[in-house]
Amino acid sequence: MSLVLDTSYTSALVLDEGDVPDVAEVTEQIATEGAHVPALWRFEVANVLLMAVRRKRIAPTLPALIVADLEALPISIDNAATSRAWTTTYTLAERHGLTLYDGAYLELAIRLELPIASRDGDLILAARREKIRVLGG
Repeated sequence: MSLVLDTSYTSALVLDEGDVPDVAEVTEQIATEGAHVPALWRFEVANVLLMAVRRKRIAPTLPALIVADLEALPISIDNAATSRAWTTTYTLAERHGLTLYDGAYLELAIRLELPIASRDGDLILAARREKIRVLGG
């Protein structure tokens, strides 16, 4: 089964951020069955990489390699999520005290009826309240 992949989980994968629950299973699941992300995911991941370079956590040459690895995975960018920003996503974010960005991942998981891979505590709690299976949290 495919899944929704959020930036917190992506960041943990690509920056090797310690103990990531279910990392082998989720990575295999993404590689074989794909993942779905809202269009903002690329901006968020790029920002994580930029901040990691600025903070000297990774070498300046590493982001290009990480992006190439991510581009090789069957990750589907969902552009339809943007049309829901002012409606469904806003309502979900308001209901659960999320940022609109996290609300976009939750909306996508609900709409596609898929589990979500996240390490974000607020998003994990909101997903569980919405009866969405959480991987990695």
